[in-house]
Amino acid sequence: MAGSNHVHRLQTNDLELGATEAVQQHLSRNVVAGKPVSQRKLDFEHARPRWLRECMAEATGVFFYVFPGIAAITSFTINATQPIGVTAFGSIFQIGWGFAIGIAFAIITCASTSGGHFNPAVTICFAVWQGFPWRKVPYYIFSQIFGAFMAGMLLMGMYWPEIQAFKAETLAAGKPLVANGGPASILCTFPNPTQTNLGYLFLTEFFVDSYIGIVIWACLDPANPFVSAAGAPFAIGLAYASMVWGFADIAISTNLARDLGTRIVAAIFFGGESFSYQNYSWIAILVNVPATLFATGYYELLMRDSLSKIGKGHAVHEHGEEGLQRHISRAGVIETGAANMLRSRDNTGSDEYQLNKSSSS
Repeated sequence: MAGSNHVHRLQTNDLELGATEAVQQHLSRNVVAGKPVSQRKLDFEHARPRWLRECMAEATGVFFYVFPGIAAITSFTINATQPIGVTAFGSIFQIGWGFAIGIAFAIITCASTSGGHFNPAVTICFAVWQGFPWRKVPYYIFSQIFGAFMAGMLLMGMYWPEIQAFKAETLAAGKPLVANGGPASILCTFPNPTQTNLGYLFLTEFFVDSYIGIVIWACLDPANPFVSAAGAPFAIGLAYASMVWGFADIAISTNLARDLGTRIVAAIFFGGESFSYQNYSWIAILVNVPATLFATGYYELLMRDSLSKIGKGHAVHEHGEEGLQRHISRAGVIETGAANMLRSRDNTGSDEYQLNKSSSS
């Protein structure tokens, strides 16, 4: 960085432009300002189609979430027969963390652009419960599946020699390519040979997906005081990881896009049995949707506190301030203004709305 114009950048009390911007509010030192934003850049960004930005963000986010997870699975699976032993290269614990951190990075990287759904079931739930436009649902889902597909294709390319060697060893041993522990299982889920009860597999998938769905909805609830915006990505990732640690050995999928996108890749490289094996694929692909609808419905109908959400400024009554006052009156609360009542509730920490007679005097 030469020239007298940049001498000010040598001041020792300044932090250079970069990641330090994220911690600027916590430091007494200053970050050197970047160059001004040009009109040309603003015009370019304004001209970009919004739908394209959202689609690319959803595809990129799913890629960020799926890629480290299936990479951990690959390392774990193809090294199982190596002399060093599988524990040197991975474990279920490592796989859980791979998906968890991947989910956190996906939300951090892409959620500000698209909303950070990264799951067709979550997109559908946003449309059902939160007013997400139904016209956007198809291309969000397509983008999510595409992101998982690209993660699977890139993984196959990066691990190609090792996967080919593992495939040859599997065939030489007379084992199937499409089975749990086989080459195809590095990409998508297959049940164990003994798991022939589809009802059992359905209920396992339904429970796991419902568990994750409730945690997601709780983390995204703006009235929830226990989860900050900065902590939500990691809380959601850990919910996913906890289910991997508990149930990965008995076959779970957890995400339509994650399974279908990589299952297509498995079918390309290992055959159509990737979809027909033990008639399981429909469970891995589809159960996530009704399970997440059940989970979010459970939260919306039994746990949601919309009045607190309004009081914190994250929503408004459909009929405005007058509608909110009518609701408060019907609930037995007399107050000079709904906002004052809600602020009083937040300050006292009480879950009961008290009659404020002084406001009517």
